[in-house]
Amino acid sequence: MSKIIAITGATGAQGGGLARAILNDPQSNFKVRAITRNPKSENAMKLVEMGAEVVQADLDDVDSLRRAFEGAYGAFCLTNFWEHFSPEKEIEQAANLAQAAKDAGVKHAVWSTFNDTRKWVPLDDDRMPTLQGKYKVPHFDSKGIANERFAELGVPTTYLLTSFYWENMIYFGMGPQRGPDGVLGITLPMGDKKLPGMAAEDIGKCAYGIFKKGDNYIGKSVGIAGEHLTGYEMASALTKAVGQTVRYNEVPADVYRGFGFPGADDLGNMFQFKRDFNDVFCGERNLDESRSLNPELQTFEKWLNVNVSKIAIPE
Repeated sequence: MSKIIAITGATGAQGGGLARAILNDPQSNFKVRAITRNPKSENAMKLVEMGAEVVQADLDDVDSLRRAFEGAYGAFCLTNFWEHFSPEKEIEQAANLAQAAKDAGVKHAVWSTFNDTRKWVPLDDDRMPTLQGKYKVPHFDSKGIANERFAELGVPTTYLLTSFYWENMIYFGMGPQRGPDGVLGITLPMGDKKLPGMAAEDIGKCAYGIFKKGDNYIGKSVGIAGEHLTGYEMASALTKAVGQTVRYNEVPADVYRGFGFPGADDLGNMFQFKRDFNDVFCGERNLDESRSLNPELQTFEKWLNVNVSKIAIPE
């Protein structure tokens, strides 16, 4: 009997990567139950064609999640802060996931999470501004708080610490922009520090590796990344991939926070945290362990070879 893995966010980047990793593996001992708000969406229909069971549930409705998790061996638990920009909503949704996993008797939950940065940068630390009254990096801190919900309920959980999506260059406006002098550049407040990054698809594949390990990762945090690269190294790889010079524009975190796009202050604080606590952040994301979970782990250069045509390069 194949074990069911119930996957929230199955039509998105991380959950979709996990669903495809299972469905594309002819030796898999797991079956996919893809959880989505819209079972009739194009991405949901593609998963059905691949052999997944698709069920409707909503992160705001714990009863729907409980039904979706019923009978599942494992659950991949994911929230999307950027849909609503509310730490409180994210904490509540994560608590719903934890409660549903507990009530359904899930044997192994993988919770996609981050650190609570306030353990390193207290609210009274003025090195970076406090946001929304009680956070330093809201989309990190809310997930860090939610870790406690899984632990308090005794859900057998692996805490998956993810990394910067390279897809942010395609979908989040972080790709090369042309400067006043006409030269392309990527802009980050990382100084000369390394940014752990990876292909979003590889997050799902690493999660699959964790489920295949069984109980080995329950109760543990595991950090994953494809590479740790400086802005200069990323710009060099982009230069090669796009066939024209891409430079790294190093800016202060205050400047980045002031760019004015939605979430700029949150992301400015995030990059500053990764820069100022680089040894901690990179140290938690071991490349060898990531590759042991996912032998197909992509480097930035390999990812660019496949995806550079999707990055909008300004004329």
